[in-house]
Amino acid sequence: MLELIKNGLVVSCQAQEREPLHSSFIMSKLALAAKQGGALGIRAESKPDIIAIKQEVDLPVVGIVKRDYPDSEVFITATKKEIDELLETGCEMIALDATLRDRPNGEKLADLITYVKESHPEVQLMADISTLEDALEAEKLGVDCVSTTLYGYTNETKGCKLYENDFEFIKTILKNVSIPVIAEGNIMTPEMARTVLQQGAYSVVVGGAITRPQQITTRFVEEIKRG
Repeated sequence: MLELIKNGLVVSCQAQEREPLHSSFIMSKLALAAKQGGALGIRAESKPDIIAIKQEVDLPVVGIVKRDYPDSEVFITATKKEIDELLETGCEMIALDATLRDRPNGEKLADLITYVKESHPEVQLMADISTLEDALEAEKLGVDCVSTTLYGYTNETKGCKLYENDFEFIKTILKNVSIPVIAEGNIMTPEMARTVLQQGAYSVVVGGAITRPQQITTRFVEEIKRG
């Protein structure tokens, strides 16, 4: 998949149960709209959504499953259960939380990576990271790329924004790992997307700024109120 998304845009098509667009059918149509707009890939959540999307478009898909567990803060493709669900969808890449936090049921990131590589070597792996230490460990374990997805969303990085100090965090990751670095997280404008690619990101993932109309509406309303 990586060669297909190089220097391009991956659109994240996701909606949680509480959101108005929560529907596999709607996500498949969002994916189609993204393809028509020039996206090179899709990031999607849940087995039903990914299957619907792959029936609608021929773009490569980064698959995840979000699921909460009582014994861990890790919720993005946290265990082998989620891995197995994704392997049944035909997605070309699986993204999983690669932070150094304890996983549910005592499972280990290294074991999940080995499991995919041995059972489905054709499926690539994206490590969602929040720190440089996460990225270095994920690279050592053999993932195909790292993504800045969780920067600002862990206790250690809470409040941080990817775009701060001219995307300093991405620059740090790029300087220290040799595998592709995917820029993801709070990339809100086309100019931001262009900037991270110019700085060396392999590709860029954009979600809310494209596929979550309630968030887009909120930004407009808040700006109007400030005026």
